[in-house]
Amino acid sequence: MQQQSAEKIDLAGLVADLNSLLRLKTTVIGMKLFARAADMEAIPKIRRPNAIHTTDQIVSMAARLGWTVGITADDLVGSQCRAVIGLAPQDDKWLAGENYVGVWHGTAEDARKRQEALDVVPFGHYQALAVSPLASGRLDPPDICLVYATPGQMIILINGLQYTGYRKFEWGVVGETACADSWGRALKTGEPSLSLPCYAERRYGGVPDEEMLMALKPEHLAKAIVGMKALAKNGLRYPIPPYGIQSDVRAGMGVSYANK
Repeated sequence: MQQQSAEKIDLAGLVADLNSLLRLKTTVIGMKLFARAADMEAIPKIRRPNAIHTTDQIVSMAARLGWTVGITADDLVGSQCRAVIGLAPQDDKWLAGENYVGVWHGTAEDARKRQEALDVVPFGHYQALAVSPLASGRLDPPDICLVYATPGQMIILINGLQYTGYRKFEWGVVGETACADSWGRALKTGEPSLSLPCYAERRYGGVPDEEMLMALKPEHLAKAIVGMKALAKNGLRYPIPPYGIQSDVRAGMGVSYANK
């Protein structure tokens, strides 16, 4: 399928299709970086924090509360959150990860290796970031979309991405700071990026135990929806009904494969 440009995508229609196909319980949101803070502040109905937060909290204000929120580096708690989205330098001090020694890692070497493994937006290009419900269209268009989903919903989304133009997806797990696996990687590379939300995302961002996170460009989400609609026509849709662990499997598989 030829990919649509992000500017031509009906974002509200995209969300309606996605919710119909996957029955998501969490709002699908967009994320956008801005070279000038003034451009972020000009977004309609933008909210600015009056306290210090993690990026996880800012993301969840959009995904859980439906808010449109904009931030600069000064709104975030420290260099880790700032550096992932390119609002602070990834310098030697940051790479050392001294704060994590004896907390998340047993040695300074381990902490440095984790910092070096993170996918982050290069520093020096952006001053601000905003998140907003995708259907609102306020980011016009977002750089990436964030989809929170259960593993069952997520595999159908991935199957949709793979329906045409198949490729094997390979994702890593950095551990803590897993936002680098999702929005950090997607913003840096433009590639669909799956993550297991980390301790901080769940503690401070309120991500439920059962949810995973996919970050991807609007055109990739549109492609996945086309694929999921085709799968649904083939009877491969969400929710996936259990067939029964002691049933004769031939009848069930015959629905999909008997004529092949």
